[in-house]
Amino acid sequence: MNRLISALIAVAVVLAFLAAPAVADWYVGDGHKMHFPQLPDPYGWDVEISSYNNQHELADDWKCSSSGPVGDIHFWYSVNNDADTRIDYVVASIYSDDRTGVYSQPGDLLWSQTFNDFSVIYNYGSGRQGFADPQQPETWTSGADNHDWYHQINITEIDDPFIQEVDTIYWLGLYVWWEGTQEPVGWKTSKSPLFEDTAVYRTGTDGNWIPLDETNGAPYPLDLAFVITPEPGTFVLLAMAGISALFFVWRKRRAA
Repeated sequence: MNRLISALIAVAVVLAFLAAPAVADWYVGDGHKMHFPQLPDPYGWDVEISSYNNQHELADDWKCSSSGPVGDIHFWYSVNNDADTRIDYVVASIYSDDRTGVYSQPGDLLWSQTFNDFSVIYNYGSGRQGFADPQQPETWTSGADNHDWYHQINITEIDDPFIQEVDTIYWLGLYVWWEGTQEPVGWKTSKSPLFEDTAVYRTGTDGNWIPLDETNGAPYPLDLAFVITPEPGTFVLLAMAGISALFFVWRKRRAA
């Protein structure tokens, strides 16, 4: 009996250790709750998601791979000309999938929260990248070779998280803002294979969604870099449930 209990404790410790990275930052190989993590392209683009005087919202779709709460949201961004810009707030929204038009786009707003408490990994990676404002098509040319560094924002411990359903497609919308006059911030494009339709953008919160592809000046159809993950404690809770079940089976066998 002592050996079994020791083994179960060891398993719990290992699983808790493996789940620990989900508490804050996200790295390649950590868990996720979407079709696949859309990883940043070190030599791609950053598409503006706000400046001090003009709000842009970008959105990209994902397919839920496991029902339950959206515990954490992780995404990558850069700043125009690698300027030292501060982000005070991030607005994250989740929309349904609307496929009634020529291309899929966000539908009904299902959930939205504003966050001023998030962690940032500065200089997460580097590569010569472009910066574009989708409202100004000329920036797809003039903004090439604009900056080198990109960073990761981690939104964790979300109160009242959105509950997603397996095999359902949703859209994640993001924009950021800050107090004062600073250089604009862009959501980093992904090097992962394009999932479903291209990402979209709009100006304000009630404008029409426009695809980020060649028809609107982009060099190619673009997806954006982000990862949806479960609640930090999910893996540990599942592990403990499994351990409890094993212990129950062992006790029944002992009693037989």
